[in-house]
Amino acid sequence: MGVKAINVNDIQPYPQSGWRKTLANALIITRREVRDSLRDWRIIAPIVILTFLFPFLAQFVAGRFAGFVEGFGAQIIGARMIPFLLMIVGFFPISISLVIALETFVGEKERRSLEPLLSTPLTNTELYIGKTLSAMLPPLISSYGGMTVYLVSLLFGELEWRPPAMLIVQIILVTTVQALVMITGAVVVSSQTTSTRAANLLASFIIIPMTLVIQGESAIMFLAPDAESPNGIGALWAIIAGMLVVIVLLLRVGNAIFNREELLGRTIDSLNLRATLRKLVRFSLAVDEAGTPARNPVEWYRKGVTLSTRRIGYALPITIGVFVLAFLAGVALGYLPEWNLNLPRNMPLNLVAGSLNSYSEFFFGENAVLAIVWQNARILIAATLLGMFTFGAVALILTPLVYVVIGYILSQVILAGYNPSFMLAAILPHGIIEIPVIVLATAAALRLGAVITRPPRGYTVGHAWTVAFGDTIKIALGLILPGLVLAALIEATITPAVVRAALGGNRGRGG
Repeated sequence: MGVKAINVNDIQPYPQSGWRKTLANALIITRREVRDSLRDWRIIAPIVILTFLFPFLAQFVAGRFAGFVEGFGAQIIGARMIPFLLMIVGFFPISISLVIALETFVGEKERRSLEPLLSTPLTNTELYIGKTLSAMLPPLISSYGGMTVYLVSLLFGELEWRPPAMLIVQIILVTTVQALVMITGAVVVSSQTTSTRAANLLASFIIIPMTLVIQGESAIMFLAPDAESPNGIGALWAIIAGMLVVIVLLLRVGNAIFNREELLGRTIDSLNLRATLRKLVRFSLAVDEAGTPARNPVEWYRKGVTLSTRRIGYALPITIGVFVLAFLAGVALGYLPEWNLNLPRNMPLNLVAGSLNSYSEFFFGENAVLAIVWQNARILIAATLLGMFTFGAVALILTPLVYVVIGYILSQVILAGYNPSFMLAAILPHGIIEIPVIVLATAAALRLGAVITRPPRGYTVGHAWTVAFGDTIKIALGLILPGLVLAALIEATITPAVVRAALGGNRGRGG
């Protein structure tokens, strides 16, 4: 990319106020960056080739493949292959053009053209938005151009493909959100690395997950029962919605951690594990905002754990809402005719009471308490670890799934004509403790993953995450682990007796 001298006086902010001013000032940077990109033939050449030549190659492959599978009576495979190739045609220019996004900040820093830009009277937000938009436009234009060429060749070529209009809309939207996820992620990487080499290496954490997503999308296109639906493929709508959430989170993260002074002053990254661990231990023992360590376990429980629980904030009501929605979704799913299990009616449920011990041994083994604790703990550990890398999203997906299943089973029991009171007996004795503990753990995992999207005022991203991690450790050791052990003791000893009592008098509807 060519280096153009920047005159600070040429970049003057617009006098408006509010979001219009922010966008107008950001577009100053966008126009400058796009002009510079279009001047470099090393960027234009691969974009043009991928835009105009690759679609014809894909059309040739689609025609030959459709003819091949038609000879075996598998026309549906050829028909499903065509929209998949349309998505691939849109994806390839984006993956190649990712280098533009990766060089957004770190590339200019290495070419020493970043300092004049950062000295302009624009805010950090305006600079970041302008740079991000400039990285988005060339790949998206290339992607849309390639998809247009491919569609024209299919519509007016020998295949004369006539797809559902909504499927085309979905593929365009999927391609767009994939591009935005990759580009916003690459801009975040570029703003936090110290060399182009490091940025290119870290790009694998963007491209590899996205290729896995595309593999899943391809399987959906081939196997989805609603592939020919005029309303589009339902699973693709869900993927589009999820990608939009990721885009918003990446934009927030990038804008929150972007700092022009740090970008100019940082020349090399160093990892000090000893200092990081020392700081983490400090905030795991802290009893106040300053990080003062507890003098004894009582003070740690009374002040430290209470402080950490209070700092969960809005993550707790959000988690409660998601759990309630998950349970209601399971109930609603069970009432759909296509999901009805048609359980046998009027079975004498009291006969099941005598077999509870054998069921318990089958599922939990001889040491039921330890097995129950480990079953719950590993789900919460997985949700926390995965939530750290997904802004807390996985924590809100993984743990509520159990309550979708519970809601679904409850609906099937009711539809079969049984009194559902035995289910309450099987859940409430230990659930009074276990459910709040799981909700609290999920909220802590959500906060740990999402704190980097909006650090508290006066906190750096690293400090905010370290404090949140320390809070998570305090909550886990002080509340989650004791709660899981107590709930497991009740579930292994008291709950079976309560269920036996409920089943003994439960004979069909109203039993």
